[in-house]
Amino acid sequence: MKHFFPLLLSCLFFTCQEPAELPDNPASKLSANLRDGITRISDDSLAFVLFAPKKQSVHLIGDFNNWTISDTHKMNKDGDRFWIKIGNLDASKEYTCQYLIDNSIRIADPYANKISDPWNDNTISPTIYPGLLPYPTAKTTEIAMVVSTNTDNYNWKIDNHTITHPENLIIYEILIRDFTEQRSIKGVQEKLPYLKALGVNAIELMPFNEFEANDSWGYNPSFYFAPDKAYGTSADYKAFIDECHANGIAVIMDMVLNHSYGQSPLVRMYQNNGTITADNPWYNITSPNTSYSWGYDFNHESKYTQQFVDSVCAYWIKEYKIDGYRFDFTKGFTNKSGDGQAYDESRINILKRMTDEIRKRKKDAILIFEHLADNSEEKVLAEHGIFLWGNLNYNMNEATMGWGEELNNGSLKGNLSWASYKQRGWTDPHLVAYMESHDEERLMYKNEQWGKEQNGYSVKQIPTGLQRTAAAAVILLSIPGPKMIWQFGELGYDYKLGSSMEDGRLEKKPIRWDYYNDPDRKALYDVFAQMIDLRKNNPVFSTSDYTIDLTHNFKYIVLKSSNETVVAMANFDVIPASKNVNFSQAGNWKEYFSNAEITINAETENITLQAGEYRLYFKE
Repeated sequence: MKHFFPLLLSCLFFTCQEPAELPDNPASKLSANLRDGITRISDDSLAFVLFAPKKQSVHLIGDFNNWTISDTHKMNKDGDRFWIKIGNLDASKEYTCQYLIDNSIRIADPYANKISDPWNDNTISPTIYPGLLPYPTAKTTEIAMVVSTNTDNYNWKIDNHTITHPENLIIYEILIRDFTEQRSIKGVQEKLPYLKALGVNAIELMPFNEFEANDSWGYNPSFYFAPDKAYGTSADYKAFIDECHANGIAVIMDMVLNHSYGQSPLVRMYQNNGTITADNPWYNITSPNTSYSWGYDFNHESKYTQQFVDSVCAYWIKEYKIDGYRFDFTKGFTNKSGDGQAYDESRINILKRMTDEIRKRKKDAILIFEHLADNSEEKVLAEHGIFLWGNLNYNMNEATMGWGEELNNGSLKGNLSWASYKQRGWTDPHLVAYMESHDEERLMYKNEQWGKEQNGYSVKQIPTGLQRTAAAAVILLSIPGPKMIWQFGELGYDYKLGSSMEDGRLEKKPIRWDYYNDPDRKALYDVFAQMIDLRKNNPVFSTSDYTIDLTHNFKYIVLKSSNETVVAMANFDVIPASKNVNFSQAGNWKEYFSNAEITINAETENITLQAGEYRLYFKE
């Protein structure tokens, strides 16, 4: 496999600085300076290389030969690879083309950075993607690739964005489709002033490489090197990332490498009646996970899969200046049979290898895993510099609804202790704790539906539910370590997620920017913004010297640094509650939100909070 160098992408996708020369002899030997995919050779020529073991022939068909099959465009075979060079192309034009494998399988190149879709391109508005090349309906079938010898001339304003304190990230998760009325990446860019005012320093975009159809969450990927046209052009994505960097905001790409779906050329090359065949270099015939399985399962023990994964991760960092990735369902990156929950040394090795390869290309890349497996395994990954999702949705919502003191499998429903990386026994603050994500029901929806009511106090009332959500934000954002906010969570978004696909889980959701003008919802936003500002400007919120008492309805956290002490507290009961709070030192304290002052006469003081009340004390 000496001709396969998946991470050296300087000439891939028409971006090479110097023209590459193809061998001028008639032999079929592949030049070592060509990579899998499409390489720009000069202003009028391209080279195509396809890795296709056990295939007998491949023809290149497209606009440049009127989609005819001929020996002129039959690709040379060199071992497991097929290659060809074509010339006399017009640099001002785009061309649509395909590979025809063994005269039966039509695919686009797996490394294509733009595709032509016969089923979905015609639904993309010209305001989102102007001048989209029409699919050659009368000429071919299946997805094709769009190529050009024109070089990418995007002029980056920020050439090298760095992340200085990843352990203090405030990540804002966005589904482009449901964030703005335009449902485009340009629309998201227009909202950057709002996000900067909120104080977030990282945006996590749900998957935006090409996925099947145009109305999706993006977890049904098909092409891994092409930005999905449903949200905008390549230049639009780059402009968004550039503007984020100009505002000090990192961009994290949600990446799905656990599985692909049926439109992926890697799947289509080796399958029979919808089933992966044994000669597929990249996928398992069946998923080893006995509980969770989507699409076609990657075999992460395969060297070919590993090479492909490395190429994908290197590409977006190089070409789009992505700051890092949130990897979906890393629990599935194993061939060990089971539900993926137990400690798995083979999976750890696979994930460490992938991490190390990414950091060869960007040493400060942010890598976040949706792992949600045994804590002993997550601890090992955290110590390797990886961040891990920490889902607090159920427990946090039980607390905000007022049911936190009820038992669930022997533990109090509202126990938030697992939000602390120290409580998990980790040495590094690599837990990305969150109370909402794209996958979780919205706190305010459940507050309004099932909130507790007692003696005239009702969590179901929107102002009350919002106040309790603010209390949750104060507690969560006081705990050291990175945090994540789901879009509109700071405004108390309250539309049902849906319990299943049939129940509307994946359907478009209402876009409610008018919530910002509602005084009660704006008050919640202000609490989020104030807490984020405190975290960014007060080192005490990044301390490792802190204690928590988050089990019962009255919850509090004590943060200490060399020159500052902070105590956050909240009452999630629906009646007043009192607790002996260990402030750690006597003296005068000021409450941040009200500016009220109290004097603590001993280290421990009995404090009474009203239902849903929260306070944040600073030692004077």
